[in-house]
Amino acid sequence: MTTPHEAARELLGAWALDALMPGDEADVTEHLGECERCAAEAARLRDTVRHLDGPEAPDPPPDPDPGTHGLSLALRSRAPALRTAPHAAPYAAAVAALKALLGELDECGPWGTPVVHEWDVRDTVAHLIAADEPLARHVDGNRRAPARPAAPAGPPPPWRVEWAARTREVILRERDRTPAQTVSTWRNQAAGLLSSRAAHDPELAARTVVLAGGRLPVADHFLARGFEAWVHAGDIGTALGLPVPPPPAPHLWQLVRFAVRILGPALGPEAPPVALTVSGEGGETEWILGSADDPVRAQLVLDPVDFCLLVGGRRTPEGVPRGTSGDESAAQRVLTWAASLSWL
Repeated sequence: MTTPHEAARELLGAWALDALMPGDEADVTEHLGECERCAAEAARLRDTVRHLDGPEAPDPPPDPDPGTHGLSLALRSRAPALRTAPHAAPYAAAVAALKALLGELDECGPWGTPVVHEWDVRDTVAHLIAADEPLARHVDGNRRAPARPAAPAGPPPPWRVEWAARTREVILRERDRTPAQTVSTWRNQAAGLLSSRAAHDPELAARTVVLAGGRLPVADHFLARGFEAWVHAGDIGTALGLPVPPPPAPHLWQLVRFAVRILGPALGPEAPPVALTVSGEGGETEWILGSADDPVRAQLVLDPVDFCLLVGGRRTPEGVPRGTSGDESAAQRVLTWAASLSWL
């Protein structure tokens, strides 16, 4: 059973980021007046945030034609994301965008709007709680993420099965709570991730760990969290008629490079070699995927957003806009494998 001290300690990162719900804020503030240890930790976290956070955002310029953009006011004028090391910046930005989007919904808002995978808006946020848990547990010594039921005896199930099962558990739990409580849990967990040492220390983030079925550097796990938060923010925005902009170009290219690092080994060294060119805002980069011993069989050109949405399961191999030349079957193999990587 979680004690009041443990409950307050779990919320210190969110307190430092001013991300607490009013009820939680009152409880934490009262606890900080009674516990010197937590008060010292809270002061350290708040000091870190003050040094790492960027300057206040200037007021957004008047929009001469807001109707042409289709973006909500919150998404057009949201505060900048918390500054982190570069590997966590895409996640910080995606969290800021989703917070802005969800901030426009009230308790009587369209939380039941269908979004994706038979989830509504609140279910999708609940899925993000479950999806972020493994990294939250790793970076915070298993303290911040909510407790999980004991695993049954025997060998662990495949990670995708466990991933889906945990999402179902969290969604069912959150359906018994208010949307505000669900959002608060997600925000607090995200705040804990972004205030962790691993989000600010590249050397610490370079260490590899097995999470969600993949042995990757912690930095890449942060990129995966940013990838998923952006895709699901887009899902929610589309469902509500509020388009979510793509990540800023530097973040987008981080996600592109991350996706290629995963795609190359998935194809394997025996696959027919294909020159993959990703070209769009922020530049153009080419990779040779597949066998290093054979001549290139095909060239495939994709926009960075379309490439990421293909890997994220929001574009199909048949429907994604692309340019191809050479062996169509070799190019199609790359597209099919890219789409198969989606866990979202």
